Amino acid sequence: MLTNNNEYLNFVNGKWQPSRSGSTIEVFNPANRDEVVGRVQASNLEDLEEAVAIAKETLQIWKNISSVDRGNFLHKTADILEERADEIAEIATKEMGKIFRDTKGEVLRGVAILRYYAQEGMRQMGEVLPSSHKSNLLITKRVPVGVVGIISPWNFPIAIPIWKMAPALIYGNTIVFKPASETGITAAKIIQAFHDAGFPAGVVNLVNGRGSVIGQGLSDHPDVQAISFTGSNSVGNQVAASALKHGAKFQLEMGGKNPVIIMDDADLEHAAELTVQGAMKQTGQRCTATSRAYIHESIYDEFKKIVLQKASLLKVGNGFDQNVDFGPLASKQQMNTVVGYIEKGLEEGATLLCGGESLKGDLEKGYFVPPTIFENVTQDMTIAKEEIFGPVLALMKINSIEEAIEMANDTKYGLSASIFTNDITRAFTFINDIETGLVQINGETGGAEPQAPFGGMKDSSSQSREQGQAAKEFYTTMKTITITPVPSNG
Repeated sequence: MLTNNNEYLNFVNGKWQPSRSGSTIEVFNPANRDEVVGRVQASNLEDLEEAVAIAKETLQIWKNISSVDRGNFLHKTADILEERADEIAEIATKEMGKIFRDTKGEVLRGVAILRYYAQEGMRQMGEVLPSSHKSNLLITKRVPVGVVGIISPWNFPIAIPIWKMAPALIYGNTIVFKPASETGITAAKIIQAFHDAGFPAGVVNLVNGRGSVIGQGLSDHPDVQAISFTGSNSVGNQVAASALKHGAKFQLEMGGKNPVIIMDDADLEHAAELTVQGAMKQTGQRCTATSRAYIHESIYDEFKKIVLQKASLLKVGNGFDQNVDFGPLASKQQMNTVVGYIEKGLEEGATLLCGGESLKGDLEKGYFVPPTIFENVTQDMTIAKEEIFGPVLALMKINSIEEAIEMANDTKYGLSASIFTNDITRAFTFINDIETGLVQINGETGGAEPQAPFGGMKDSSSQSREQGQAAKEFYTTMKTITITPVPSNG
């Protein structure tokens, strides 16, 4: 996995190896931009070609292993990951800044995902159907799609790759994994766990490199039958276009502009706590983060006061400080993006209530932005329309559930939405009319469980779903089989 100069290698055909390019990418600590955490491979298309060829060759072996045995490999990986939770969480915090207790929680979430899908090896993979011919047996059988390309983001460097890899593997596919360069070391630690669990060589392959080279190469490759991507809308659209050219399946999870609605009958303390957590937790770097709050005008001032009080109590700092609530943004580029949106909000006339600047003093060497809250935001403002991916929340007034839902739906995104109300009629109106794939009643916009489908509507996804039983639809294809008995001559 590692050479003497803190350089992390690719993993292809069961072996750790450097890229043919001879080049590497430095990974910096976003809490201290002067600290180089390590180096990952800047792979080229030759590296990718080798990985895909090996995955294609190994597919014949892996898909013919019993699904129960494949599940046992996932169980072993889960055990190893759990044993190494602190080690993996520590490197993830150093790479992308998320606080240690969150990265450790993410490792344990990965463990739960692996154990869930390990059990899939013992579940139904087909069905018996009635035939119009009474003597025939008509059955279906799910089979793997083939070589799967996995492209994952830096914001959840453990859970997202695992929730893609686990179902792909249990259903008999082989994989080529391209992580975000910012978290390539964390990816290597995860792959080491799969390797140590005894997976056959060539089933799981890791190729680090730039998205424009390796990500694009995976999407273009004719021997990659499916691509699972999580990231920005612009890149996701490129992945889809490339996959379509050679008939590959594609699964896209992209942006969000997630609203919360607070009605006049809500528990304001509870709603304010979860609104702030939903917006600021993990530095707002979640596709399900709360970005817009629509608040009934009769309780607006009171709710705003509670929200500002709770935001003021949040501590920003290094992710290894146990007293810190959230860490830095993941990179200089991400900080510049977030600060740019804040400046745009001010230019367009929104009122800044708190935050809004990159932090100085002891935190000056990192990419820190405090909790930032705006009011007097209108629907046509940039900060009300575009995904910011930082700790920024916009407050807006509404006077009815109908107006709130109309405004909440006024976006190209449709990932997650939440409402706080004690009125069952309002709750069901929200469930029926909100245009999102994830719906929360009296809870924050974030959150997902391994057994439940995850995904959005509109431009937030390609309409496919990840996790739960829904993953089976993407990572398998169907054979319909008719068995006709030979007529007896006796």
